[in-house]
Amino acid sequence: YIVSRGEYFTAQLMSEYLGLPFADAADYVRFHHDGTLDMQRTCDRIHDLVVREGSFVLPGFYGATAEGDVRLFSRGGGDITGAIVARALNADLYENWTDVSGFLTADPRIVKRPRAIRRITFDEMHELSYMGASVLHEEAIFPVREANIPIAILNTNHPEERGTIIQERVESSEDDPVITGIAGKKDFLTVHVSKTKMSDSVGLLARALGIFERYGVSVEHVPTGVDSFGVVVNSADVKDKIYSIVADIQRELKPDEVKVIDQLALISVVGRNMSNRPGTSGRLFYELGKKDINIRLITQSSQEINIIFGVNNSDFEDTIRAVYDAFLDEEA
Repeated sequence: YIVSRGEYFTAQLMSEYLGLPFADAADYVRFHHDGTLDMQRTCDRIHDLVVREGSFVLPGFYGATAEGDVRLFSRGGGDITGAIVARALNADLYENWTDVSGFLTADPRIVKRPRAIRRITFDEMHELSYMGASVLHEEAIFPVREANIPIAILNTNHPEERGTIIQERVESSEDDPVITGIAGKKDFLTVHVSKTKMSDSVGLLARALGIFERYGVSVEHVPTGVDSFGVVVNSADVKDKIYSIVADIQRELKPDEVKVIDQLALISVVGRNMSNRPGTSGRLFYELGKKDINIRLITQSSQEINIIFGVNNSDFEDTIRAVYDAFLDEEA
């Protein structure tokens, strides 16, 4: 309750400033007892509110159970509230006003003055957000995506700038860059398992993943070979468990070798146009090879909109810059 009061008081100030009715989110954003959002009841209440009041100011970030107990969204949950309201009103567009002029093609702390992304699909945005491009809370896309409502990311301090439009589909043109954006995170590790004639061992991979599940560890990626596979996880998730996990793998799977490779960074190169441009992956790895950057693992989504690869933590920034210079700097 105390944590929610910042949003509550700020919305009251904005309500007075604009001369619009104030609507307490605790009366309109409904949560189930297990902490999940009750979307149907929330949409019904907000719809009734707009019919009754027209325009209004509603604070974000919190709501309440039917008994009035205040519940919070995760940090950045104001984005989620905005998306919920847009869906409840069946809006034509959800404008999210923030302190940046939309999504950038790369982290400005790594690449100097990266170009802005003008148009991006929900899938591309989700991939970039998951890998660290945190302009918009990634859970904010689901309420509006289900209703096919585009999102505009706009800058409160520079309202004249175009920002970024996020929508289900974007019509491609020859002028569009091959790559939409680059994002990544450090500090992963992979547990590499090798076993002769692994392809003949039914259920081996499932049993390996079951071990990680038993320890409550989320698996990021599973690159595979004929007689080997790797399980990529966040290092922090297995900090106190990795030796026990390896011991269980050795005892239950009886592999020829188990090897742990740590200090890995994962980088995601995202672009809806990559699947239609032959030679993109070859060019990508050629450019990294020229910079003497060693690729430790490679995987790709089934949608073919991204290529994810692992490098050493120490090569992280150089890799981002190399990819940007090869694919985006020339387009700027």
